[in-house]
Amino acid sequence: MVAKVMSAGVVGVEGYLVEIECDTGPGLNSFEVVGLPEVAVRESRVRIRSALENCGFEFPAKKVTVNMAPADVPKRGTTYDLPQAIALLAANGVVPTQELDGTLVVGELSLTGEVRPVPGVLPMTLAARDRGFRRIFLPQANAAEAGVVREIEVLPVHMFDQVVHHLRGDEPVERVAPAVPADLAEYPFDMADVKGQEFVKEALVIAAAGGHNVLMVGPPGSGKTMLARRLATILPPLSLEEALETTKVYSVAGLMSRHQGLVTGRPFRAPHHTLSHAALVGGGSFPRPGEVSLAHNGVLFLDELPEFPRPVLECLRQPLEDRIVTVSRAAMSCTFPASFMLVASMNPCPCGHKGSEQRECRCDDYAVQRYVARISGPLLDRIDLHVPVRGVQFDRLRTRQTGPSSVELRKKVNAARALQAERFEQSPVTSNAAMSGRDVARFCRLGDAAATLLKQAFELKGLSARSYDRVLKVARTIADLDGAEDVGEGHVAQALQYRDMEKFMS
Repeated sequence: MVAKVMSAGVVGVEGYLVEIECDTGPGLNSFEVVGLPEVAVRESRVRIRSALENCGFEFPAKKVTVNMAPADVPKRGTTYDLPQAIALLAANGVVPTQELDGTLVVGELSLTGEVRPVPGVLPMTLAARDRGFRRIFLPQANAAEAGVVREIEVLPVHMFDQVVHHLRGDEPVERVAPAVPADLAEYPFDMADVKGQEFVKEALVIAAAGGHNVLMVGPPGSGKTMLARRLATILPPLSLEEALETTKVYSVAGLMSRHQGLVTGRPFRAPHHTLSHAALVGGGSFPRPGEVSLAHNGVLFLDELPEFPRPVLECLRQPLEDRIVTVSRAAMSCTFPASFMLVASMNPCPCGHKGSEQRECRCDDYAVQRYVARISGPLLDRIDLHVPVRGVQFDRLRTRQTGPSSVELRKKVNAARALQAERFEQSPVTSNAAMSGRDVARFCRLGDAAATLLKQAFELKGLSARSYDRVLKVARTIADLDGAEDVGEGHVAQALQYRDMEKFMS
């Protein structure tokens, strides 16, 4: 007898359906799995046999053949343990096959029959919903994550026999109540914690308002990391669509906690400078998301930027432009989302004290040039704001007076983003930083005085065509923060202040 159970897998961050066929017939007692199974899938026969026997079911003394379709897509992981076990019992007449219609099953089995969590449940549930399935059986630990999808019945189970009893009508499994997205996540820190640094805070507000990339240059202990960690607190709250996109990435990466149904706060990723290029952009024989994808819709912070290997940094160039990253391997090619704000920090020289009023710099000009040359010109060109960070004076540290809070600054950012949402209503663009060349020409028209100023700067500083566009994008954001309809000379002048990397090194 042949029985079919529907399950699901994940390619990149998208779910796809997998049909599991189980045939039991006469022959030597065996269990064969076909359909490009990887090692963990082939090992499932051991877990299934033990789980069935420990839950009181007899493992059939027959020739068992399991086929997974589509057969040309590699199957990996332990997601298919539970559906294989259900298909085996259905083929043996223990479970009524008609109850499997419109049902999706995913989950890993322990030797005792416990159903353990698996990664990628949210994309699988979304795929089931889009294909018209009415219910899904999954591990109890993944229930909160799948409960975000309201259009499908989510049935969480802790033990294997719960699925069998539900399908036989003995003991129904209680459905998970549809999850209600939480409010904006609360952050444990606030921009008001930062003493002084008003110029840098203003630059970060501009960056948040337009989604621009930032490089902060300053001596050790000046607050660069402290400022970067608080940038996420002034970004607009995630929309439901953005939250689902971000949650899919974290689900595939296996980073969702048991009680977390949806990622509601902007991600903040701060990888160490020893990471590999695969850890940064994604990789592996079966590609997994890297740091640029885990920072999707949030912030990727690279502290001590020149300490990162140059080949690793060069991997950022394509994601910064395209907002996606494609990882190609022999087995498959996967595309991951990578729309993030890059925030980087660095010292002005190897010792870190060039231009400092407190300590003397010990670096010669050649050492400074070598240090800065670790970052390529094309990468620097893709960073919109180059911001100097000065050391904080003692009087500023001692004062109890605080600057504007994250809530106050977020109101300014939200107002500017509202203008952009209205401007790009008929376009897939979501922020000024994501504008194409055609959008820049349309929405960043300059008057004569502003155009003359930009021309002078272009010729004097030798700006590239990319820098020209990025100056206009930043100027457009500054105008939005001012509530101005047109980009004026003052907006261009302020934007040009953030494109003078050479002055930090002189």
